[in-house]
Amino acid sequence: MAGAEIQGSLLRDQVCEGIRDRIITGQLRPGDRLVEREVAEEFGVSRIPVREAIRVLLGEGFLQALSPRRIVVRELSRQDVLNLFDLREALEVLAARRAAEQAEPVQVRRLERLLESARKATASRRADRVSRANTAFHHHIVDLAGNELLAAALQPLEGRMRWLLQQVDDPAAVWEEHAALCEAIAAGDGEKAARLALEHVRHYRAVALRLLFQDEEGVESGEGAGGAE
Repeated sequence: MAGAEIQGSLLRDQVCEGIRDRIITGQLRPGDRLVEREVAEEFGVSRIPVREAIRVLLGEGFLQALSPRRIVVRELSRQDVLNLFDLREALEVLAARRAAEQAEPVQVRRLERLLESARKATASRRADRVSRANTAFHHHIVDLAGNELLAAALQPLEGRMRWLLQQVDDPAAVWEEHAALCEAIAAGDGEKAARLALEHVRHYRAVALRLLFQDEEGVESGEGAGGAE
């Protein structure tokens, strides 16, 4: 019984990650419908893990139930994006400060390796690789903060945070800001790390609003978003 439950969880997670990736990379667009039978056939599984994966993604805010039998990719509004960046500003600034204050040398070296992976991904010009590498960098900073409650607060948002990290038009500039943040953390400078993290989040809030909503000065000029332009 336990083995069957574990296998079921693995299948659910596999389907969940597959659907989430398609939404983040734009293969599935806002309004696209997910049909259990079709998804099950695509992933080679029964409908049970598909149903469970859909339930998870509904909770994460990637999907929307228009009716019990009609599940579609959710269209994120401008306010949704603003709310996500508000959370990033509050939580990631705290994480950067705490990481700088208490990171051990071995943990900093791991962050530096992730930064190098992000540099290589940026040079590849592949948006999916860049997004994954930058997400891993941010995730490790949260780990360095050593605050389980902070990590738990961010965990349900990770997918949408990764989606936000794709809303950029200058990946090289992102890497440069990450490099400066890494340097501050390595130096143990909590105040500088917090300031750089705040500037980073606010900069890319403006970038995301411009790319997704043609919003230059905080004035709403669009209705929804589903991926990078």
